[in-house]
Amino acid sequence: MSESAVIARPHFAEGTSAASILIIDDEMAIRESLQTLLEMEDYRVETADTGEEGLLKIAEQPFDLVLLDLALPDRNGLEVLRDIRDRDPSLAVILITAYGTVENAVLAMQGGAANFVQKPWDNEKLLADIRAAVARKRAEEENIQLKRALKQRYNFENIIGKSEAMLRVFDLVGQVAPSRSTILLQGESGSGKELIAKAIHMNSPRKDRPFVPVNTGAMPTDLLESTLFGHVKGAFTSAIASKKGLFEIADRGTLFLDEIATMGVETQAKILRVLQDKKFMHLGGVQEIQVDVRIIAATNVDLRQLVKEGKFREDLFYRLNVISIDLPPLRSRKEDIPLLVGHFLEKFANENEKQVGQISPEAMRCLMDHSWPGNVRELENVMERAVVLSSGTVIGVDLLPDNIVGRTAGLQLLEHRPDASLFEVVEECERRLIVDMLEKCNWNQTDAAERFRIPLSTLNQKIKRLNIEIKKRGRE
Repeated sequence: MSESAVIARPHFAEGTSAASILIIDDEMAIRESLQTLLEMEDYRVETADTGEEGLLKIAEQPFDLVLLDLALPDRNGLEVLRDIRDRDPSLAVILITAYGTVENAVLAMQGGAANFVQKPWDNEKLLADIRAAVARKRAEEENIQLKRALKQRYNFENIIGKSEAMLRVFDLVGQVAPSRSTILLQGESGSGKELIAKAIHMNSPRKDRPFVPVNTGAMPTDLLESTLFGHVKGAFTSAIASKKGLFEIADRGTLFLDEIATMGVETQAKILRVLQDKKFMHLGGVQEIQVDVRIIAATNVDLRQLVKEGKFREDLFYRLNVISIDLPPLRSRKEDIPLLVGHFLEKFANENEKQVGQISPEAMRCLMDHSWPGNVRELENVMERAVVLSSGTVIGVDLLPDNIVGRTAGLQLLEHRPDASLFEVVEECERRLIVDMLEKCNWNQTDAAERFRIPLSTLNQKIKRLNIEIKKRGRE
């Protein structure tokens, strides 16, 4: 394996035990009290008694957090805050003051402070605020470091992950990208299959040629074949002119066939011929066209099972499955959630010109506890919604959807119908739990019953009693 095929795995600081904190306060008693408190928690602490001395120390060494007094002898604390933000926008600052007015708190948060604490403070609350601010800064640093490492190696612009599962995917992508081999990407809907396909293309010798994605599940067979192979004038009623297909457009590039499992058997045969002979004909045409196209296919269902059921050609499966890459669901790599949250927060704040740049610890806990049946795409949608609805600088629990926060269906029913009986509340909770589990199991009742640890017959009885409409097992 060449050096360029291996990602340099960045080192990420863990925890906050080694975090470095600067205290800027003109009162010696305050400085000493805070220093003692923080050193007992294993923080490294420096102190300064003026704004200018504090700024000099920030210029000389890196800090994770600054505790800044609002009333300093040489300068106003808000002015020092602005200077700190100008020098290092990522440095977390908590303002501590005896003048705990709402106006000062608003000005502090608008100026970029992570929090605003009034003297005398509560030690436990202050330590909790410090831990949260340091954790946010560390997550932001990890995100930046990871993006830089991935971009240097792979041009991965929008793929985020530090989990072992994702690092294995990155390593595999680096190995297979330079080859000509067909790739099969397998993973749940929303897990990032198209992003991985683009990364493979961008790190291949074909990167300057077209990357052409097509959702094969979104078109009827006739339209799909016309789209893929093109047609000659008069091939069918609406063919008023000849048209190139995507295989021609992707020549010497990459064609990404998403939802390959939904493709009809006749179309599968034509795809197989292109893979074998690198030739095809326009619909209605007689002339063979030679192409050099790398195919990356993707599916969110078990193709082997479809082969057994006779719904997918075995010979095509083996042609596609030269190299297989399995993408992990988000619920199995939750250590990536803070990085993804930071990425989406920055992305949507910029797109919507919002000042929001932080997420509260409570909101982050809700995101970490969610099972994410829609994977990264679901998280992206949740973060976009939160940013669009935000009016401040911090994403709180109030900006998250009910299903993320964990407000039960029964509580929602009581809010809309205060006269609802206990039986109705319990029934609504049971209904919601069953629907959620069925969604997680892709509406497979057998799997849902096993996860509930109840007989399938019992689950079916509940589904019937609660009037739950069973959806077809999707191939999203």
